[in-house]
Amino acid sequence: MKVQVTKDTLIGDMLQLDRGIGVILMQSGMGCVGCPSAAMESLAEACAVHGMNADRVLADINEYLANKE
Repeated sequence: MKVQVTKDTLIGDMLQLDRGIGVILMQSGMGCVGCPSAAMESLAEACAVHGMNADRVLADINEYLANKE
């Protein structure tokens, strides 16, 4: 079964799962992915702070994870 994240998944947990998720987050407009306080924010919280569409970012992350071999 492929791994999926949710809007409640913490940024730090996502980065531990796959560092490639950090690239998606940065390309989406979240430049502070490595910040210690970002690690403890959920995807929804981080997107809200940065004015990003959490559903779109979540879809991009899960598409990336689904296509990994």
